[in-house]
Amino acid sequence: MKKNPRNEISRRHFLATAGAAMVLPMIVPGCAVGRAGRSRPSNRINLGVVGWGMQGPGNTKSFLVEDDCQVVAACDLDKNHLQSAVDTINDHYQNKSCAAYHDFREMMARDDIDAVMLAVPDHWHALVATEAARRKKDVYGEKPLAHTIAEQQAIVRAVQKNKIIWQTGSWQRSGATFRKAAEIVRNGLIGKLVHVEVGLPAGHTDFAHTKTALVNKLAALPEKITNPALVLPGTAAWNLAVTEPPPELDFETWIGPAKMEPYIQARIHMNWRWNYNTGGGQLLDWIGHHCDIAHWGMDCDRSGPSEVEGHGDFPDANAVWNTCTKYRIELKYPNDVTMTIAGGHDDIRSGTKWIGTDGWVWVDRGGFEGSNPEWKKYKNLPEEFRKVKLYESRGHQRNFLDCVKSRQPTITPAETAHHSAIPGHLGLISMRLGRKIKWSVAHETIHNDAEATKLMSRDYRSPWHLS
Repeated sequence: MKKNPRNEISRRHFLATAGAAMVLPMIVPGCAVGRAGRSRPSNRINLGVVGWGMQGPGNTKSFLVEDDCQVVAACDLDKNHLQSAVDTINDHYQNKSCAAYHDFREMMARDDIDAVMLAVPDHWHALVATEAARRKKDVYGEKPLAHTIAEQQAIVRAVQKNKIIWQTGSWQRSGATFRKAAEIVRNGLIGKLVHVEVGLPAGHTDFAHTKTALVNKLAALPEKITNPALVLPGTAAWNLAVTEPPPELDFETWIGPAKMEPYIQARIHMNWRWNYNTGGGQLLDWIGHHCDIAHWGMDCDRSGPSEVEGHGDFPDANAVWNTCTKYRIELKYPNDVTMTIAGGHDDIRSGTKWIGTDGWVWVDRGGFEGSNPEWKKYKNLPEEFRKVKLYESRGHQRNFLDCVKSRQPTITPAETAHHSAIPGHLGLISMRLGRKIKWSVAHETIHNDAEATKLMSRDYRSPWHLS
């Protein structure tokens, strides 16, 4: 009997009927024994974590405090990151039991691991996620769902085929203020929905604090360059930026299925977002947050736009940082609803704003406003207004664990994350080609545009392939 909550007979029932003394040695690994006072090991969900960069540590710490979850393994391609992960986990449990892995496939081959937390660069999302699904591991995975639309479709198929539980890291849905705003829209308190504004960040952010080191290198050049978006191949600045990978990082595997490019520190950890070879810029980094909330209020978790037209400002395609720095995307939805997604435009406020025939409501992290001042006073929408009641979560990681046990959908399953990110992917395709995209929601295809259709997927570098 594998220690896995998907089994037809639950572990708890199995222990009760077969006898704990006989079964425990078979289903509880040594690393599942935690501090005194925690839940019995047979009631815990064993979790492995993949990725210890920006989101991995925070996600993992949220799981560590949950009494019915035991983090038993960590995986990362950077030895320093991996050691930090193992030390953090072991320090929490006050033992030395967390297993360290370089290859995520080896970790996922363990029968005693029930679920995994995935926080890897975008270009790795599809391969790691589909392997987890194939191994029947429930997944807590970061947004956007994947690097391309085709990869997202592959993840959705894998999740459905293997009947695993999936939670996307679009954690705003677990916030009461976001739910209240979406319920105001869904219950018609702003009248018929007419237009939606989604405000996202613009530019590039030096999350890893590696831009300064690069700029200091470039200070020796006659021409003053302070922006990685201006560093191009064939220049003296590029030659200074390119170095050998550090010994602690398996750079060959880190690049993985993406196109091989020289190692440049400023576009690896955390800052991989600003290179289209590995990330999607601010647009794709945030589409799974504010557009996800917009769709929640629009009742579009299984729907999407029919037309998308975007315009943006791009650095040179070969620059160290080459993702769009300013953008505006106009979209058409069913029922004559339109949407504007923008970054770097003053007329579109950060967050999500729904505009109806009888009012409006806006929500962001730490902010809420509406055409009716009374709405702001409510922690939750009063019951008399809640004919439509949206999913309530006690916390994003907590919701995932509850659903692993109940086998019920999470608040942000793979299908939802897929549809939430599609406007961003289509907007980027439109911006890169300079023309409008027509999208079939039912068939998930682009109409009569072979060049745009090709951009729904990407070529994989050998030997990697997506089955």
